[in-house]
Amino acid sequence: MSKLRVGVIGCGSIAKHRHLIEYNDHPDVEIVAVCDIVEERVQEVAGIYGTKSYTSYEELLATENIDAVSVCLPNYLHAPVSISALNAGCHVLCEKPMATSIEEAEAMIEAAETNTRKLMIGHNQRFVPSHKKAKALIQSGEIGKIYSFRTTFGHGGPEAWSADGEKSWFFKKEEAFIGAMGDLGVHKADLLRYLLGEEFVEIASFVETSAKEKSTVDDNSVSILKTESGVIGTLAASWAYTAAEDNSTILFAEHAILRLEDDPVHSLVVQYKNGEVVKYELGKIQSNDEGNQTSSHVIEHFVESIKSDKEPLINGYEGMKSLEVILAALRSQETKTITQIGQS
Repeated sequence: MSKLRVGVIGCGSIAKHRHLIEYNDHPDVEIVAVCDIVEERVQEVAGIYGTKSYTSYEELLATENIDAVSVCLPNYLHAPVSISALNAGCHVLCEKPMATSIEEAEAMIEAAETNTRKLMIGHNQRFVPSHKKAKALIQSGEIGKIYSFRTTFGHGGPEAWSADGEKSWFFKKEEAFIGAMGDLGVHKADLLRYLLGEEFVEIASFVETSAKEKSTVDDNSVSILKTESGVIGTLAASWAYTAAEDNSTILFAEHAILRLEDDPVHSLVVQYKNGEVVKYELGKIQSNDEGNQTSSHVIEHFVESIKSDKEPLINGYEGMKSLEVILAALRSQETKTITQIGQS
């Protein structure tokens, strides 16, 4: 097929450091147009990639003959813009969390199905080499039954890398809807669903705003989760890890402990109960650190899904299941109860 004609809607940090770079590096993609409501920002990006610039996504969709778009906007715009793009005949790669409610997520899925277009959600942790290797070890049966887990994703906050710094939409409830849990926690919910191969059914959460004085969304949360088969563990999401980022996961299983992204050199360390230790050096996980932007493999997978007409690994249904986890965490905090996941 000819090159995939792509538009990027939203030219903030995630677009600049991931989507645009990875589209530009892909031999089967042509970046046709970019869009952002900040004219200076979009013109700068258009100049770098030699594309057309728009300050209205409606105008971009109506004017350009494009095959696919990335939606890299504040959370409250994910659903309406994605639906508009799907209805315009575009395949859509939407940043996480996919929406601010299950109703929005369902509407996105319906639009994708009605228009026979791909809808993919940008959960990049499934493509991390250490996570893929861990998944293979689990599926092989080598480590036996998983009993428990501990996962965390935390850094100093989006003001360090967001395009608008301390004034970023990330801190505004009316635009973000949810804070660290939506920014980071949803990634870990998705990763654990992928690794464990089953759904979470219950959650008990503390979701707080304690580190960012001017923020109207959460910046610290800790949740206890339980799966269908009874696997239990904790998930922490935070914008208060000021000294360094932590993006680690530990799985406690029948025959071994798997430590993912817990060692600075070896991204997967398997400690077997017989005393054997196997260390895998599989490359660093993607982060926002300077010089650590290589390829998240998200764009690569999205493009291949379109070219081969296959369902993306993280389609709308998968994105919605991970969204359900963080929405249930909010309900748990509000009601001070253990909350059923998947029930509004």
